Amino acid sequence: MSKVIDGLLYSESHEWVKVDGDVAIIGVSDYAQAEMGEITYVDLPGEGDEIEKGEDFGALESVKAASELYSPVSGTVEAVNEDLDGNPQLINEDPYSNWIIKVKMSDDSELGELMSAADYEKSIG
Repeated sequence: MSKVIDGLLYSESHEWVKVDGDVAIIGVSDYAQAEMGEITYVDLPGEGDEIEKGEDFGALESVKAASELYSPVSGTVEAVNEDLDGNPQLINEDPYSNWIIKVKMSDDSELGELMSAADYEKSIG
């Protein structure tokens, strides 16, 4: 069974969000990485890029498939996880400690549209 972490918010497209003030730390769920299999490449946006809720900001590629990453919030990319450049499999090892991007949110009311851990568990159960 896939691990779901309490206290995080989840999108229907399997991204998770940890809120830290006005910054959203974004990664992919355990369910998503398990479905993809061994991740071989992470396509990251640039720092300073503007992203919109629901639009793709990058992609994960695995032996099985390529999958777009969709932003759960709108804002400006403040940081990208450079560790993933040479080690994309870190997402397979621990998808919750290996975030993908940090976004300074432009509208934190968008967080209300995301799922709680319990609701996300039901959606993938």
